[in-house]
Amino acid sequence: MVRTFHPVEIVGCGSYVPEKVVTNHDLEALMNTSDTWIVERTGIRQRHIARDDQALSDLAIPAARQALAHAGISASEIDLIIVGTSTPDMLMPATSALVQHAIGATRAAVFDMEAACTGFVQAFIVAQQFLMTGMYRKALVIGGDLLSKFTNFSDRGTGMLFGDGAGAVVLSSGGQDAILSNLMGADGSGADLITIPIGSRVPPSGERADSGGHHVTMKGREVYKFALERVPPAIQEAARLAGLELSEIDHFLMHQANARIIEAVAKRLGLPMEKMIVNIDMRANTSAGTVPIALAESAHSGRIKAGDTVLMVGFGSGLTWAASVIRWTAAPYSQED
Repeated sequence: MVRTFHPVEIVGCGSYVPEKVVTNHDLEALMNTSDTWIVERTGIRQRHIARDDQALSDLAIPAARQALAHAGISASEIDLIIVGTSTPDMLMPATSALVQHAIGATRAAVFDMEAACTGFVQAFIVAQQFLMTGMYRKALVIGGDLLSKFTNFSDRGTGMLFGDGAGAVVLSSGGQDAILSNLMGADGSGADLITIPIGSRVPPSGERADSGGHHVTMKGREVYKFALERVPPAIQEAARLAGLELSEIDHFLMHQANARIIEAVAKRLGLPMEKMIVNIDMRANTSAGTVPIALAESAHSGRIKAGDTVLMVGFGSGLTWAASVIRWTAAPYSQED
């Protein structure tokens, strides 16, 4: 039996961040820190924080609608919705089901994927497989997190790192073959380095909430070491699988965990910072949202143009990592989209 694989491309993208902005100066009243200290160590100057009454779907839905408008297709044409997140609206049902209903994607199958900061890139790769094999023709992939609900803003080690937001892309088969390579990896021995401990092993309770037992925890130095060990080889391998030299890739879009990590990876690989897409200064670390938000903002601003190659890489809790090389084919974005 001869199988036919269908070409897949991105035809639209979108993003959404909450209106409320919390600057480093605002955090000075909550913890022993300063704007200078935060900027020097992370590159972050501000972050967007959701209202108390907002959940992840409230961020994912406008991002999805913007991506659909950019793609010029209706929600009824979507066959599959995948949401990559570690902060769903609730443990059940899946946030993707809430998005499906809200946007009117009545024919779409849905599921969520939990891979923290790697979540969007992994969901992107998984969605491509469904389209490439011909099972579906159009997919909506969303990455986003709302970590402000799980952040201890008095903790100097983690309180300044995270923001809220979501990004989305629309994938379509039958057009150009624009996804050039993919890879994924994991090292579960580092599972304790980045955690939100609440779950079936540590059920939620009022006592744990009062003691901060539901907050995100991170061993920063170990995470930094992990990123420098795993990310550069992943970038090199993704480029090799795409048949490209690093010098032939126009944009490198890493998970926005820390500007110093991005700079260190660029230096290790001999990449000019001009090729690194960085928005952590304004958006902070939105976990699964960092890659699709930065992708949409770069495409909508005209930085990413038709024909450009983009290497996306996510990494984070698990420990997990994933990379994909794409050629940009979506039409230019208009404010009317």
